[in-house]
Amino acid sequence: MALAKELMGFSSKVFLHNNTFQQKQGIFSVNPILVPLENRRVMRLRKGARFPVAAISEDLIKTTPAVLAEKPIHFKVRAVVTVRNKIKENLKETILKNLDVINDRIGTRNVALELISTEIDSKTKSPKKSKEAALKDWLKKSNVKGERVNYTTEFIVDSNFGIPGAINVTNKHQREFFLESVTIEGFASGAIHFPCNSWVQGKRIFFSNKTYLPGDTPAGLRKLREKELINLRGDGKGVRILSDRIYDFDTYNDLGNPDEGVEHTRPTLGGSQDLPYPRRCRTGRAPTDTDMHAESRVETPQPMYVPRDEQFDESKQKTFAVKRLKAVLHNLIPGLKARLSANNQDFNRFSDFDDLYSDGLQGQDEFFKKIPLSQVVTNIQECSQGLLKYDTPKIISKDKFAWLRDDEFARQAIAGINPINIEKLKVFPPVSMLDPEIYGQQESALKEEHILGQLNGMTVQQAIVENKLFMINYHDIYVPYLDGINALDGRKSYATRTVFFLTPLGTLKPIAIELSLGPSSKSKSVVTPPVDATTNWKWQFAKAHVCANDAGVHQLVNHWLRTHACTEPFILSAHRQLSAMHPIYKLLDPHMRYTLDINALARQKLINADGIIESSFTPGRYCMEISSAAYKNLWRFDMEGLPADLIRRGMAVPDPTQPNGVKLVIEDYPYAADGLLIWSAIENWVRTYVNHYYSRPSQICNDKELQAWYSESINVGHADFRHQRWWPTLNSSEDLVSILTILIWTVSAQHAAINFGQYPYGGYVPNRPPLMRKLIPEESELEYGNFIADPQKDQPRLLTTYCFAFLAYHAHPRVVDHE
Repeated sequence: MALAKELMGFSSKVFLHNNTFQQKQGIFSVNPILVPLENRRVMRLRKGARFPVAAISEDLIKTTPAVLAEKPIHFKVRAVVTVRNKIKENLKETILKNLDVINDRIGTRNVALELISTEIDSKTKSPKKSKEAALKDWLKKSNVKGERVNYTTEFIVDSNFGIPGAINVTNKHQREFFLESVTIEGFASGAIHFPCNSWVQGKRIFFSNKTYLPGDTPAGLRKLREKELINLRGDGKGVRILSDRIYDFDTYNDLGNPDEGVEHTRPTLGGSQDLPYPRRCRTGRAPTDTDMHAESRVETPQPMYVPRDEQFDESKQKTFAVKRLKAVLHNLIPGLKARLSANNQDFNRFSDFDDLYSDGLQGQDEFFKKIPLSQVVTNIQECSQGLLKYDTPKIISKDKFAWLRDDEFARQAIAGINPINIEKLKVFPPVSMLDPEIYGQQESALKEEHILGQLNGMTVQQAIVENKLFMINYHDIYVPYLDGINALDGRKSYATRTVFFLTPLGTLKPIAIELSLGPSSKSKSVVTPPVDATTNWKWQFAKAHVCANDAGVHQLVNHWLRTHACTEPFILSAHRQLSAMHPIYKLLDPHMRYTLDINALARQKLINADGIIESSFTPGRYCMEISSAAYKNLWRFDMEGLPADLIRRGMAVPDPTQPNGVKLVIEDYPYAADGLLIWSAIENWVRTYVNHYYSRPSQICNDKELQAWYSESINVGHADFRHQRWWPTLNSSEDLVSILTILIWTVSAQHAAINFGQYPYGGYVPNRPPLMRKLIPEESELEYGNFIADPQKDQPRLLTTYCFAFLAYHAHPRVVDHE
């Protein structure tokens, strides 16, 4: 204490580095020491001091304060670099690793770091930089088996260096490595952290974890900030290779493969009024030989390009591989069973479905005897350790026949895997919005007499006014494609409308189902709840077609389009226009993770021609055209927020007395009730975050990176809708809060609500048959007699889908699933 007081009395001091490093609370620190110039002898602390002090040379003592000011004192700082090891290496990586070891031994290649200050050098007019320093012990630690390995290096900087705001990392090895973080220790301001989480090959720049709005960027980082964004945008030319980190836009012109025949062609989605669509990540591959507008395909196991940092990390890739094996096994054996069965039917009775969950396909000796190379199949069974067995879906885990009941059918409309299509019935009969000049008059077949007896004595108009009637309406989505779908082999579909009544108990019950065929047929019928055994099975068939419609809309529109495809442009633009130092980038970053890779995998094997979706869902080759039509006619960014969506569907009314400004029309609506709590939490968090960085509206308008991000997301990423007036403005902090809340809600809570229940509900195919093979038999048809004779036998055949493919899809490693 006495020494400190004595030092404070001197006006001329010099910074000398304490040569002994000390460990304090787990942080490596180095503290410069203030030494009075008048003290000509070597200073030593008294015995109680905890650290030694460097001696002052006679030459230094004789130096005048003016000279000292021109020659700042140099001192050491240390970098701790955390590298994440690969758990498993392929042959190529092992060879490159050994080559790097050889080069390290002769000193020709290494990994080096360079500190970049936030300040500008007055002489060079460029950022101050340290000398390049190589990491220590890279060769020595090359065989360490731990998941993370720490390396160190030291820099010599002077007291005028300022604070490091960026760091250059140069990997001179042939093999890339994953850099998790860098921590710089030794500056008086404390440890400086650089969260990297990126693959390094060649030279890379990383910024510290301190956030800056563009206008507040320190002078030393401004040009580096701009340069890094330019690099990420690329020039829009050339084929992207897997090591690239280029984010650019393109249309969906890579779903088909015209080189394999006309049946594999698919139209380009995006870039036209007829088939508008959001943009996806550009890969730059060459066109196909037969169609210069179609991009050539990359088929598995070859990877699809996404920017290097967007690819799955090793742990997620491992999980993906395990689930893929399970999917392959699930797909293989039922397929063999179908082909070897006497009548070539996959499943004939409900017990066939049950066998999948009790014993899988093991123990079926008679079946396996028919399989060629049965010993090989047996070995697969033994090695798979139960992978052939399907997990029991929750829908039948407690009650095997719950799915058959009307109350469960209605409950799933508001609490199942797709609870976001139900809407209040506002007009009866329902009115189609399709163009009558193209599709003809689409009058509803629903009449008052169909539902009047189900309304507890109310008139239809009274039930509408009192919010008692609701509907799931898939008429306009399916009608334009029905003629094409029903012309496909083994695929039959109706366009359905289902009417529900809200009972005095607060639960829904289905009271009518309208079944419409395509414009060429003009056939419409209404099925109502059963009064006898025959009408009971007809009612079950009608519900099955509703569920098939629902499965298609859920997957193609609500899941893929709304939570994946429509968010991709915002993610691409965020990487292109928002610096890693931008606070909004840091807010969005965890919600953008893996989405580009998942979407690329979807284009490769899920939504492509003859992919899993086309093979497993009724619309077949028309699947993505339906998705495009939904984007054109139904999607609006300003209506993607939960409160706005509920009000649009009539499931809530504005109410300023409620926490979220809305009141639910159906009190027991689990998706909405729980969702509003999550929406509110997200919105409050986003508002607090935004207000921390933007205290004035002018800051929003003057933030060039933020404005460029939002503008590009609309004008390029959603170019087909760029002139729509419903896009929210971005002029205030409340505008920004609203936009960010919609995005975060969509990719997190909304996605979870419609994704993670897929197997619990859809894993039992009769509950949600994605593909229907037959229409309901008419009385004039020969098959109607068989249907009357044994409806229980015909029901499984009617509901029979390519269920082995669909179940494999559910066991598939979730190519449209992210955490």
